[in-house]
Amino acid sequence: MDTLPYSAGEVRRVVRKACQIARARPRHKVTSVDKANVLETSRLWREVAAEVAREFPDVTMEHMLVDNCALQLVYNPQRFDVIVTDNMFGDILSDEAAGVVGSLGLMPSASLGEQPPGLFEPVHGTAPDIAGRGLANPLAAILTGALLLRHGLGLEAPAAAIEAAVQQALKDGQRTADLAGGRPALGTAAMADAVLARLH
Repeated sequence: MDTLPYSAGEVRRVVRKACQIARARPRHKVTSVDKANVLETSRLWREVAAEVAREFPDVTMEHMLVDNCALQLVYNPQRFDVIVTDNMFGDILSDEAAGVVGSLGLMPSASLGEQPPGLFEPVHGTAPDIAGRGLANPLAAILTGALLLRHGLGLEAPAAAIEAAVQQALKDGQRTADLAGGRPALGTAAMADAVLARLH
């Protein structure tokens, strides 16, 4: 037997943070993901999430079972805006989302508490097997810096500028090996330089 303990207070805190983030985004939408048809903890999660949603009348909240969410992430990812879920489901779904967008090398991460700044790191970890070889995709680290600026320091304009520079570099065909599909690829420093050259 293993357990998945959550208190109502813990669920309330993370769902409230998700609603605050959604409120600052254009679509104002939160998808709360659980397994309420099986897990008692998920039934608590859903009940508390619905309660918190009432505090945010300008935010739309939907509830979705985790297996359906996994399917929808692959089949129809544009339906999502902000997803809030427990640690285990979040760990699984975030790696799936990395596959949908093309690589863990594109995935920034922020662990946000009730007060800033929070903890900011790329999803992919340290990749010791390729350390020092100039192969790592720097975009997750660069985008994590944008999250730090936005959520940790309250600096929206520089965060948006970094994200726009990354998007433009990708749009212009700049790729590291994890995204190149066997075609010629940039190294870590060259990819960072490509983003820097597009930063305004």
